[in-house]
Amino acid sequence: MINIGLLIIRLVIGILFIGHGAQKLFGWFGGYGVKGTGGWFESIGIKPGVTMALLAGLAELIGGILFALGLLTPLAGIIIAGTMVMAIVKVHGPNGLWSTSNGYEYNLTILAIAIGIALIGAGHYSLDALFF
Repeated sequence: MINIGLLIIRLVIGILFIGHGAQKLFGWFGGYGVKGTGGWFESIGIKPGVTMALLAGLAELIGGILFALGLLTPLAGIIIAGTMVMAIVKVHGPNGLWSTSNGYEYNLTILAIAIGIALIGAGHYSLDALFF
C-alpha cells in the first residue's frame, strides 16, 4: 500500500507542476505564457522577467515530469522544492502563513511533500525502481 500511496502523491504533484510549467511556457490552462509571466515577474522584482519566467516554467515542467514518472526523484524533488522556496520568498511569504491571506501555507505543504518524497524515494511503481 505504501507504494500505491507514493504513486498517488507523485502523480498528483507531478501533473499539477506540469500544468504550472505549461501555463508559464505556453499559456495553457489559463496561463499567460512566457511574456505575460515575465511581465508579472518584473513587476514583483524578478529580473530579467522573461528569462526567469522561461527558467521557472522549465523547472516546473521538467520537475513535474520527473516527479510523476519517479525518475531521478531526488533531483525532481529538489527542483520542485526550489520553485516553492522562490514562491514563498518572492510572492507569498510577506502575507503570512495562511492561504486565506494569500500566504505560503500551500507552498510549504508542497515543499514538504517534495522533500519528503526526495528523501524516501519514489517507491516500486517508478522508473527509478526500474532503472536503479
